[in-house]
Amino acid sequence: MPEPINQRTDVPAERLAEQLEKPELDDRTYRVIRLPNKLEALLIHDAETDKASAALDVNVGAFSDAADMPGIAHAVEHLLFMGTEKYPVENDYNLYLSSNNGHSNAYTASTSTNYYFEVGASSTPSNSGASSAANTTEDLSTTKTKSPLYGALDRFAQFFIKPLFLEETLDRELQAVDSENKKNLQSDVWRLHQLTKALSNPQHPFHTFSTGNLDTLKHEPLKRGVRIRDEFIKHYEKHYSANRMKLVVLGKESLDELESWVEEFFSPVVNKDLPQNRWDHVHPFTAKELITQVFAKPVMDARSIDLYFPYPDEEHLFDSHPSRYLSHLIGHEGPGSILSLLKAKGWANSLSSGVMPVCPGSAFFTMSIRLAEDGLREYKEVLKIIFQYISMLKETLPQKWIFEEMKEMTEVEFRFRQKSPASKTTSRLSSWMQKPLPRDRLLSAQSVLKTFDPDAITKGLAHLRPNNFRFTLVSQTFPGDWSEKEQWYGTQYKYEKIPDDFVAELKEAASSNKATRPSSLHLPHKNEFIPTRLEVERKEVDKPAKAPKLIRRDANVRTWFKKDDQFWVPKTNLHIFLRTPLLHATPLTSVLTRLYRELVEDALSEYAYDAEIAGLDYDIGNQFQGLDIRVAGYNDKLPLLLEKVLLTVRDLEIKDERFRVIHERLVRGFKNWYWSQPYAQVSHYSRWMIQDVGWINDQYLDELPSISAEDVRRFFPQLLNQMYIEVLAHGNLYREDALRYTDLVEKTLRPRPLPPTQWPLRRNLMFPEGSNFVYERELKDPGNVNHCIEYVLFVSNDVDRTTRAKLLLLSQIAHEPVFDTLRTKEQLGYIVFSSSLLSGTIAGWRILIQSERTPEYLESRIEAFIVSLGKVLEEMSEGEFEGHKVSLINMRLEKLKNLGQETARFWTHISNEFFDFEQVDEDVAHIQPLTKPDVLEFFRYHMVPSSPHRTKASIHLRAQSSASDDTVSETREKAIAVILKILSQLGVAKVDEALLRERFKDVELQVDSITNGILSFLENDAAMAKDEVAKIIEQVKMILAQVFPAKPDTEVNGSPAMPNGTVNNTEQAGQKPSQLSNGITEPQVIKDPWSWKAGMEVSKGPRAVKDLSEFEELEPKL
Repeated sequence: MPEPINQRTDVPAERLAEQLEKPELDDRTYRVIRLPNKLEALLIHDAETDKASAALDVNVGAFSDAADMPGIAHAVEHLLFMGTEKYPVENDYNLYLSSNNGHSNAYTASTSTNYYFEVGASSTPSNSGASSAANTTEDLSTTKTKSPLYGALDRFAQFFIKPLFLEETLDRELQAVDSENKKNLQSDVWRLHQLTKALSNPQHPFHTFSTGNLDTLKHEPLKRGVRIRDEFIKHYEKHYSANRMKLVVLGKESLDELESWVEEFFSPVVNKDLPQNRWDHVHPFTAKELITQVFAKPVMDARSIDLYFPYPDEEHLFDSHPSRYLSHLIGHEGPGSILSLLKAKGWANSLSSGVMPVCPGSAFFTMSIRLAEDGLREYKEVLKIIFQYISMLKETLPQKWIFEEMKEMTEVEFRFRQKSPASKTTSRLSSWMQKPLPRDRLLSAQSVLKTFDPDAITKGLAHLRPNNFRFTLVSQTFPGDWSEKEQWYGTQYKYEKIPDDFVAELKEAASSNKATRPSSLHLPHKNEFIPTRLEVERKEVDKPAKAPKLIRRDANVRTWFKKDDQFWVPKTNLHIFLRTPLLHATPLTSVLTRLYRELVEDALSEYAYDAEIAGLDYDIGNQFQGLDIRVAGYNDKLPLLLEKVLLTVRDLEIKDERFRVIHERLVRGFKNWYWSQPYAQVSHYSRWMIQDVGWINDQYLDELPSISAEDVRRFFPQLLNQMYIEVLAHGNLYREDALRYTDLVEKTLRPRPLPPTQWPLRRNLMFPEGSNFVYERELKDPGNVNHCIEYVLFVSNDVDRTTRAKLLLLSQIAHEPVFDTLRTKEQLGYIVFSSSLLSGTIAGWRILIQSERTPEYLESRIEAFIVSLGKVLEEMSEGEFEGHKVSLINMRLEKLKNLGQETARFWTHISNEFFDFEQVDEDVAHIQPLTKPDVLEFFRYHMVPSSPHRTKASIHLRAQSSASDDTVSETREKAIAVILKILSQLGVAKVDEALLRERFKDVELQVDSITNGILSFLENDAAMAKDEVAKIIEQVKMILAQVFPAKPDTEVNGSPAMPNGTVNNTEQAGQKPSQLSNGITEPQVIKDPWSWKAGMEVSKGPRAVKDLSEFEELEPKL
């Protein structure tokens, strides 16, 4: 075990950099320091921020796992959140953050573990009015008030000084790790990555399983007689050292103040002078793993071919980044590229490439091609084309003009880089600090190219050769004779050397010349989209305008416009909404529009790629009310892209071969959706349940097989024939620019006007007060053991400002208790989420859980939690209540970080047709006067399960597979471990563990059954006196109740039981709900959703909060 070196806390920090190279508009100041214990910190003073943050990156990750405990680094990450010597209450840290408008997270990577949090940047007095809260400009660089950051840093630092690794938290957090792993078991991303690792060099840590599960972290170690808690402490003590830690702190305070706080809280972190974790002398792929082919069977119907070339570690080449030159060309999508040729042949849909860092010392250069159906059959030809292109790059030599284009765009992007959320900034920078970057270039070195180094590019290119790679072909059908199964995820695969004759063909392709390779492979042309006019007219204003102006409004068009008045970047964001009732009229028209949209994007892909790499992009989306076209980026060349997009939308030529590829891809996409995570699927159904008009995945799939290219050719002119055009133009442009863009849209598309009476109306179903609906579906993925529930309580069918404020405040108060109770304490699953639900005119509160537990059980635990939440509210002090109000107000008043966020806010208010541009201020004004009795009354009326007014709907997604026998045995092992621990703590003398296991092998895993089993064991096998047993049995029961929550009945008279054990026999919405004995409305199971929806009342459509004339700034008509 490394010994801590002598360290002093009275020595001032060493200042490594006082100024950093930063973007032109960056108003922050920076300082890099090193404490005497060698912990390095980047301090960021941002006087304008409303969120403070800190992140600490430790140079230890999964690659440092003990060989016999895979996942231990990940488990230690979880356990550091569970209490420290100074703050022993396990949820103190998260509770403090939550009550100060904050949150936290962490992740474990291969060579580092990254912890970060975000918290309100300043304290607002709890008795302040809404107006003062809204207008606070407190600069903590000049005030003595300590912000919430101070308390957060204190708690955060203790993770790295004296964590407790509490025995009582171990089982729960290991269960969380296990749930996280189970969440990923059916994910092809995780499965294929682990397969790549499993087939790598066993002597390199890349080979290992890094997530961990109950077997690796508990059951197997217990069998070996290992004291698990001791192992976690050993790992922490062995690897966590101040000199391996990089800290970033961002706040409103001055740099001197931040430095003093860092010294105060982080100087006690022990320095063990550990070396950097590096693996310079071993590579993940040796000669044994090279020139091999892997055939892998995915869960989803996917087809791809992935290439891996061992590649040098480029961390020290931060000036030239030679691999970026190669990935720019190999991953190019314009004329002359690999992808262009593959698409022309109908073999591929996409291609990506670049360096995948493995660890300090090694990397891979990777290429990934998503194959079309014909491309799977021709995969050998695909590989030959790749090597032919590489031969062309070697022949043409590195071109300085290409590098200069890349360099110019990196400089432009860095110059006009806008702020990102505080925790994203600190987490990213703390990770970058582990790299050998000059400290004055921490912000720029990872992104800005400086030096053209053709020799380094040539050396990198030399690694891309047929005798230095492996490929993985992913398909559900080819070759069909997968002979092996990966240990951790169960992926079926076949692994072998590439046949010699095919290697020879690849070598021939790699040595091809201009005469023997396809003439369509060539370097890209010069990029016409690189911006040259980057001027911004900066006109300061007292306050940024909160709403755009309506500068055109007539029978054809509405144009909204705002010239940027706060971010000052040479960018424009355009939204063009083509309102039509035809798009979403039926499942068929929805699918036809989706096909049309994807064909447009396919036709534009080569042209638009140059725009994309020059910081200008577009997007076309299907919305309920019409087609949404977005064009955004540097405004200099925006008109070029906009015109091309509009002409393609109007004049699309549909080629039969591209239609066939895209149609097949869309069919696969809709089918694969059923294999996505249950929590992603449940939201699809919940949205559909509350919408008046809506379609689900099943209906789209029913329509697709019969649709032809000719159907789309006939359909899209009808779609464009009659529309109402709505435009939002926002950014570095003038009024006349916005009107000119609008004219271009109108004159290019030339639609007939669509009168307002024909506009599609977004309406919701109105849930009757007191109703209790359940909609259940079975998941189609037979291998997924996770069930899912989304539980929604509706509070209004026509939400007003006050109801909205109460809902937002209740959601804020409940957020941390939901997570702490249902995820941390009850360990129901890794995915536990709660939020307010605001959609159209409807308002509610929802809890979502993905779990191995059944939906009925999850619903019972949610309802038990809601009852307990009432007690939390009742016992909450006025100070705590006011703290939640302040936290919520600060959250609503959080400043916009960039132009895109403001555009998104404007477009939300325009597209939902409420035009509520002052919603934030209105929320604050209605939250501020709320009292605790207001919220309690609201909660008791709408949320308490026994309230006759409570209105509820839940969606149950049921897994086909139940938890495996291994999971049951895991639970039994957990029970036995808990029993042994309890008996030890309560002073029971030596226990015969083998006999205990024998006695409990058939005991039902419920509190009463386990308690009776312990009672019998103590009295009969341990021969304890009954009076001694009686003294401890109540304590046993209390402890067990925390570990094994009561399990509801799973079946009543052969039918699935609802949370209260009632049989589901009410089918339709029109039937009057009956009451159970405890006052809860009996669940009404929706068996025919279409009839159910037809029987529900429908809300009115959205109503503008102001007359649109109040936003008008129209030009006078001549």
